[in-house]
Parts: sequence; structure tokens; C-alpha cells
Amino acid sequence: MTTMSTSRRVQGLVLAVALPPLATLALLPARDRLNLVSDALLLLLTVVAVALVGGLAPALGAAMLATALLNYFFTPPLHTWRVTDANNVVALAVFGAVAALVSWAVDQAARRRSEAVRAASLEAATNVRTALLAAVGHDLRTPLAAAKASVTGLLSEDVELPPEDRTELLRGADASLDKLTGLVANILDLSRLQLGAMPVIRRATAVDEVVARALDDLGSPVVDMDVPDDLPEALADAGLLERVLANLVANATRQGHVTVRGSAENGRIELRVVDHGPGIPVSRYDEVFLPFQRLGDTSNVEGLGLGLAVCRGLLESMGGTITPTETPGGGLTMVVSLEVAP
Repeated sequence: MTTMSTSRRVQGLVLAVALPPLATLALLPARDRLNLVSDALLLLLTVVAVALVGGLAPALGAAMLATALLNYFFTPPLHTWRVTDANNVVALAVFGAVAALVSWAVDQAARRRSEAVRAASLEAATNVRTALLAAVGHDLRTPLAAAKASVTGLLSEDVELPPEDRTELLRGADASLDKLTGLVANILDLSRLQLGAMPVIRRATAVDEVVARALDDLGSPVVDMDVPDDLPEALADAGLLERVLANLVANATRQGHVTVRGSAENGRIELRVVDHGPGIPVSRYDEVFLPFQRLGDTSNVEGLGLGLAVCRGLLESMGGTITPTETPGGGLTMVVSLEVAP
């Protein structure tokens, strides 16, 4: 059974002591115009409010206090604890019972809602773990196996390898280890983002220089850069922004030629990573940022599908956004938006 937090119970106790007297003070000026039923219903509302905040125990205390106030201030003879009319005795008894039952019902509903939220969170975490294990089983093992095969070939004493073959094996091992490093980095980054532990240092950043470094790291011949060098500086973490752009461009180059464009609009810096591939249906744009999704990637490449999830998390940590849009003529454009540095 889900338990109420201590702070919620304390808040409930405070409301249990305060709300019924406050409601009584509000009702006293209208006592001659309202009947006992109206007074009882309004006091019952305070009990429900206490139950929603503090749970069953504070609500029961509020119910007892509300019953006493209803008797003393609104049930003839007024300002005494005696009740001379049998009908009023029944009314007070029913009010106390209803207030207690409502407190119990509201508390149970709140507990069930809390348990449902916890169950949904556990199910989501289980799904993420399952997907991660399934992805790790292939996408991390593949570059590991390739690197292992290359190193084993280099260490083999049974075959004399010519220099060009040894160089090719070393390049294969290096590429596999680079791929493995990228996959592990994405997993670690996603974990840090979910825990709120990603260090971010925002400062004025020259966007054209960051884009140039990201493209140099990729070394792809199918990328054009159209980012004016007179753009205002963006408020960003240069290192994280470079990683975001490198990730976006690497994804886009799988679809062919890519263009990175930069502009300044309405106090924001916008960077557009444009490809002309098959694109993604507009109805599925939100799904591209879910971990372990590879929407629109028609190439047979390894990867956990974490890249765009990490990109969005890194940009949001810098106060930026990322939005997919359709490329005119076909394809996908990822729009990165950042604040202009003051």
C-alpha cells in the first residue's frame, strides 16, 4: 500500500485545524439565510480538501472538528453542545458518518492514483531496460567483435601479414572502437540527463566555429556549411553543442547530401541540418526523440537509437530546442534553436 509522505501529512494536519474554523467564520454572517444542510455541505467540502492533501488521518480529524463546529454554531440551541431536536441529532450523526466515509474514499482514490503512477513508472523503466539489453546484445557486441577479430588477426603468428593488411586491420579496429565509444557515450549521457547530473556551462559561443569543428570531426565530403560568420553569438555550452551537431549531421548523412544552415531570428539562433532522404511522417515527429527508435533510417547501420534523445536532452539543458520539419522537396530538417547571448 502506498503511504503518504510526511510533508503531505503535516500539510493535511495544518489544513484539518485551519479549514473548518475558517469555513465556519465565513458562514456565520449568512447563518440566517442558509439552512443546516447548506452549512453541512460547505463544511464537508473542507473535509474533502484535507483528505486530498493529507490522507485519511488528518481528514478524520477534520471531520470530527467540522461536526463539532456544525453542532455548536449552526444547530439549535446555538452555542451549546446540546441538541434538542431528534432530527438534528440524526443530521449531525449522518454528517459525521458521511464526512468519515468521504475521507476514506478520497484517501483510497489518491492511493490508487499514486500506485498507478508508480506502476506506470516501473513499467516504463522496465521497458527501457529491456530495450537497452536487447540493443546492447547486438549493437555493442558488433563493434566489440569486429575490434576483437582485427586485434586477433594482428596477433596471429600463423600468418605473415603484409603491411597494407596490417594497416587495414588497425583501421578496422580503430573504427570499431570509435563506434563503441560513441555508443557508450550516448548511454552515459542519457543516464546523466535523466538524473539531472549533466554538467552544463553556458556562455557566449560563436556558432560558425562550433559547426566547423563538428564537420571537421566527421570529415564527411557530403556536407555543405552555410553559416554566416557574422551571426550573433549563442548562449550555449560549446562542447555539448558540437556533440549535438555532429550527431545530427552523422544521422543526416546516411540519407545522402546534407546542408547545415544558420540564421538569426527573433532573438534566437537557428541551425538547420537539412537532408533530402525519404523523411518521416509528420505524425511521427515526436517519436524520433524516443530512445531506441531509428525512424527514417533505412541504412543497415549499428546504433542504439539514442542519438536524437541525447541531442534533445543536451539542448534542453542549454535552454535550447530541437524541432523536426519537412525539407522542401522531400527529406527531414532538424531545427536547433538557441538563445542569443546577451
